[in-house]
Amino acid sequence: MYSEKVMDHFSNPRNVGAIEDADGIGEVGNPVCGDMMTFYIKVKDDKLTDVKYKTFGCVSAIAVSSKVSEMTKGKTLEEAKAISKKAVAEALDGLPKEKMHCSNLGAQALSEAINDYEERKNGKPKSASKAKKGQKPKEDITCGQCNAQNPVTAKFCMDCGEKLK
Repeated sequence: MYSEKVMDHFSNPRNVGAIEDADGIGEVGNPVCGDMMTFYIKVKDDKLTDVKYKTFGCVSAIAVSSKVSEMTKGKTLEEAKAISKKAVAEALDGLPKEKMHCSNLGAQALSEAINDYEERKNGKPKSASKAKKGQKPKEDITCGQCNAQNPVTAKFCMDCGEKLK
């Protein structure tokens, strides 16, 4: 059984979407269970000024993404990094035992976005390190299944869930 807070965040998710000029992008997921999250962040003066996400998954995954985005907007990078899966689950008045992994995915996706931001800030963008030697990194990836555009860091399509090459 889901708490009222989980159902509220699932029915009325906050901060959904992508940030076109994101300072950091983090993607995590488990294609076996179907939960995939991509977090986008904007940072100014070491504070998260905007946090958005796209989530493909179950009730818990969507609620967790929504709650993590709320919990971290306006926080410093260090405060946001300190948010644990336990804190996320508690903020939602609990999650069913078999869905606790979703709270970890939300915190992990945010952490990946912060790591991406920090790498970019230090002159090491992820997309550049993943590009083949001598090739310019792509701006986005087109899904072969549904033709949706996805960030270069995406491993799975955020529209249909198909694995990207």
